[in-house]
Amino acid sequence: MARTLLSYDPEAVYAAKSGLDKSDFEAIKQNLEDIRDEVATKDVELFDGNHDDIPDEKQPLDSAFYLMPEKLLAEYRDVRSESELGRILELAKGLRDEVDRVVVLGIGGSYMGAKALMDACCDPYFNELSRGERGSRPRMYFEGNNVDNDATQGLLKLLGTGKATSVDDSFAIVVISKSGGTLETAVAFRQMLDRLKESVGGDAEKLARRIVPVTGGDESKLRALATSLGCKEMFPVPDGVGGRFSILSAVGLMPAAMLGLDVVKLLDGAATMNEHFRTAPAGENAVLDYAGVCHLAEKKRGMNLRILSVWAKSLECTGLWYDQLLAESLGKKEIGATPITTVNTRDLHSRAQQHQEGSRDKLITNVIVDNWKADSLAVGSMEHDDDGLNSIANKTLPELMTAAIQGTNAAYAEGGRPTADIHLPQVDEFALGQFFQMMMLATVVEGRMIDINPYGQPGVEYYKKHMKNILYG
Repeated sequence: MARTLLSYDPEAVYAAKSGLDKSDFEAIKQNLEDIRDEVATKDVELFDGNHDDIPDEKQPLDSAFYLMPEKLLAEYRDVRSESELGRILELAKGLRDEVDRVVVLGIGGSYMGAKALMDACCDPYFNELSRGERGSRPRMYFEGNNVDNDATQGLLKLLGTGKATSVDDSFAIVVISKSGGTLETAVAFRQMLDRLKESVGGDAEKLARRIVPVTGGDESKLRALATSLGCKEMFPVPDGVGGRFSILSAVGLMPAAMLGLDVVKLLDGAATMNEHFRTAPAGENAVLDYAGVCHLAEKKRGMNLRILSVWAKSLECTGLWYDQLLAESLGKKEIGATPITTVNTRDLHSRAQQHQEGSRDKLITNVIVDNWKADSLAVGSMEHDDDGLNSIANKTLPELMTAAIQGTNAAYAEGGRPTADIHLPQVDEFALGQFFQMMMLATVVEGRMIDINPYGQPGVEYYKKHMKNILYG
């Protein structure tokens, strides 16, 4: 499949007679392009220069995510196995030969991107397949994102007890935390570490090899613990990259490489989107156009519910990744849209009524897959036609999905409900790299439009403070 650029089409927003007009977008095009230049040039110069020069309103300036794809790829091309990406690929390959399960511990941006990549790029029932059917790639499980007793016990039960006697019984841990002090992840690591010690029969060298920390610098508690355990390999959460912007760092790349995904292709997609962002004018720029339309919908029409409607079950976690990105980035100073992910056609039977006839406070963006991975499956004919489906027996599931998309958009348009479409040429690493980078850049641009610093999440610290006071007194 050719590596095609994804597309963003907002025409239905204007056609729906929702109170938004193309002239509204024309009025903000220059502002969008000025902000693009700020993000692509000035922010980079500020971050790379003297941090004392960063103005207060831009603190923190976690803008290093922007050029990270190009930097990782350039280093990989130059020094290959010695590069960060080369080390990730080498370690992942070695562990795939040793273990049949990988437990990824992290919360928020420290796991959501990896889960999105797994769900989108792997077989829908990947963990249920035999090792041979998985191409010897390990099953993957995600914990450390809650303090749910039953879920943790369930995973520990699945991992078994006692010393592992074969690859099929063996597992490894990828633990992701920039500070190492996030309670949910730290507690889960302590509990899974005890089980891993049993699994390796107390072999300290094997234990250290089967723990892969992704963490911050010298101040990180996780780095200190990993050093005490003798871990030889550690990967960085880079300075200037916040958790929800970290999917294209080792945070997302390490689990993806364990699953055998093409992480070079993923980074290539993001780099391609960066070039598009830098060079395409507003009106032809997916990043600027998406940010601009979303901004106008909220500012001019009070549409403060941002519905990301994904038309593929495999993209549900991609939507949830975006939920966190938008909520933590722009939900400040008592403003900022509320993100909601829906999966269609499933959620047409639970939310479509509200979207069709409820409050006019929603902008719906469809994420549409143009080409499916598997062969098209027909409805099929049956001798007993009591369900009346023989008349469409030759129609395929992709044709039914297309009809559902077109029918839903037509219904919303009739009701004056605005929709826009993001088209993914296919669901693969290259397209997802584009999508993730597009949404991260668009969120930064939108934040600048409403004078909100899109980086940092001070509100998240409140619950942590009160929780620790209750626990520690």
